[in-house]
Amino acid sequence: MITLRYKKFYLIVLLFMMALSANAQLLPGTSAKPADAVAETPKDSLGRRTPRGTVEGFISAIGEADYVKASQYLELTKRTYRKEAERIRIVTIFQRLLDQSGDIQPYGFISNKETGRTDEDKIADGSDLIGSITAAGETINLIVKNTAAPDQPALWQFSAETVEDVLSINVDSDLIIDKVLPDVLKERRLGGVPVGHWLAVVVLIMIAYLVSWAIISLISLLIRALWKKAREEKTALVIKAFGLPFRLYLAVWIFVAISQDVGISIIVRQRFSVITVTIGIVSFLMLLWRIADLVSIYTKDRMTARKRVSAISIIMFLRRTAKIAIVVFGIIAVLGALGFDVTTWIAALGIGGIALALGAQKTMENFVGSVTLIADQPIRVGDWCKIGDISGTVESIGMRSTRLRTAARTVVTVPNGDFASSKIENFAHRDRFQFNPVFYFRIETTPDQMRYLLVELRAILYAHPKVINTPPIVRFTGIHSSSLKVEVYSYVEAPNWDTAQEIHEDLLLRMMDVVAQSGTFFAIPTQMGYTPKDLFDSEKAANVTDIVHNWRENGEMQLPKFDPAQVEKIKDTITYPPEGSVVKEEPDSQGSNVNLRK
Repeated sequence: MITLRYKKFYLIVLLFMMALSANAQLLPGTSAKPADAVAETPKDSLGRRTPRGTVEGFISAIGEADYVKASQYLELTKRTYRKEAERIRIVTIFQRLLDQSGDIQPYGFISNKETGRTDEDKIADGSDLIGSITAAGETINLIVKNTAAPDQPALWQFSAETVEDVLSINVDSDLIIDKVLPDVLKERRLGGVPVGHWLAVVVLIMIAYLVSWAIISLISLLIRALWKKAREEKTALVIKAFGLPFRLYLAVWIFVAISQDVGISIIVRQRFSVITVTIGIVSFLMLLWRIADLVSIYTKDRMTARKRVSAISIIMFLRRTAKIAIVVFGIIAVLGALGFDVTTWIAALGIGGIALALGAQKTMENFVGSVTLIADQPIRVGDWCKIGDISGTVESIGMRSTRLRTAARTVVTVPNGDFASSKIENFAHRDRFQFNPVFYFRIETTPDQMRYLLVELRAILYAHPKVINTPPIVRFTGIHSSSLKVEVYSYVEAPNWDTAQEIHEDLLLRMMDVVAQSGTFFAIPTQMGYTPKDLFDSEKAANVTDIVHNWRENGEMQLPKFDPAQVEKIKDTITYPPEGSVVKEEPDSQGSNVNLRK
């Protein structure tokens, strides 16, 4: 018989094997083929098998000034386009518009699959949107299209519609950068681009950062001037922490916008597009990193002020986990922007996460339980509680377990997973304590004696200063074969269980005095033999009968309810602590001494 541990091991191995064979699943009825037997797609000499290859090849060709080669990346269907001079003219116009107002996605965001993107709803199958050109108040979508026949390998080119749209735009206006650069910087070329464009990029980077720094500094200054709370130390730290990420992101945005407006060559901008996207991702990750720090510091300070030391370890663990997640997903995002296929890595992380969750199931369960205990706060350190059949005082709440000190002074360690899923009874947060004794009186008790008991026992509850002012209940609830049953139900006010026990004790002693004064007594078990005269005081019974008779004659019978005027008359008339007690006074909730004697 396979144990649970081995079952988990076999399940992890099975998931790992499924991940390895995910790309080799077969349809029913087919058989596996050797890897060398699978027909590979013949390579295209110009790299036009994927949308990314087409865009990269086109940009590279115009950078080499090989316009005839660049024209082969365009779908030129008209006969007039077959002439070499016409092809060169079309590519020159295309390049001019791209330099002037074109915007092409970074290579990492363009599909590198022969099928292209399949998640775009607005683009037809076999077509991908890779950028746009804005000129003369119009926006032209740059679309690459698979122009191959259905039974042929993929061949991606800029669509004929895109070419026609480009040719319909007037490009007579000069670029700003061409007007500013001297001839010497325009004549010398580096990487197929005038040297002046590379120098302009360096200058624009510096200008973009300085403008971004000035804008963010001005915004911070205005916030501190208009918002008084921003001058406090904590708020000032938050504003300062967010300054650098916003400054970098704004600098990237300004650089991209200005470089396009001044007419920096599309070749240079595509080279720098990866850098700008990477800086944007890093600035966003930096923002998340600083948010994690600020949230953890703020939460840690609050927990320290509330003396919830057990929560600090959870907060620090969550901060480290969040930072690890930021780093991992940041690396994946940057690699994706650089053009790497990160799908496999993401799948590996998913499989690894499942394997980790299965292998550390109990550990994760206990961690989640500890987070639940700290967030929901059903218990705190120092509380006396009951979990299942275990009662004790909470000594600590850790990452994995909670320790209880029992009445026997032993320490019981309960895993937080079991703790959070169990029924927890917390005795530390009671605002009142129940006083619910049940009395059984002798069967010989007369009706008048019972009336006397009901009135006097209830009067004690009304008169006692520690009994809460909700109407107390004292009811004659049953006649048994050997006893008469009276139930008492009320609440007492006390700061803790020990004090409540003291008040219960005082109430019971006073009620015993009333029982003794009535002339009856508590019922004795029937297996004990006794005579009625043993415990029955006929003289006291006659006195009680006279008292009840006078109540009836004077209309003062406080049954079935007490008269409110009588309640106010006797309210808090009992001295507590009682006369003769060594305790004369006790502090109230504000710490001052209150004399309980009246």
